[in-house]
Amino acid sequence: MFRLDDNLLQELGLGNLPAAEKNKMLAHIYETLELRVGMRLAEQMSDAQLDEFESFIDRNDEAGALKWLETNFPDYKQVVADELEKLKAEIKTQAPAILQATLADSGPATSPATTPTDDSRSLEADNNDLSPAA
Repeated sequence: MFRLDDNLLQELGLGNLPAAEKNKMLAHIYETLELRVGMRLAEQMSDAQLDEFESFIDRNDEAGALKWLETNFPDYKQVVADELEKLKAEIKTQAPAILQATLADSGPATSPATTPTDDSRSLEADNNDLSPAA
């Protein structure tokens, strides 16, 4: 299971971001990961498969889309893991600049221990869930 939460931000060197910026960064990571995984999988799909998969997305049928992925691309969880690792590496190299720019705009951050984030997102590879956790 992959969790996109404050612990991930700490790992990436972004634990000192203000709470609002943490939420924005988590949303950005999730959206970027979703896009990259989708692109990688789409590269492997025939036109017919792409149309079929897009029909699930157009209907907002997330459960159907995940079941379709399990059937047609059983390695999609590995694609998610690979893309997450690439994204983490990219963010780690940019973390000092992100912190500097953000903290310069907002002033000093509060301690990570006292800065709650209410936008935890998870990617549950065990449960075939690519959606934000409730």
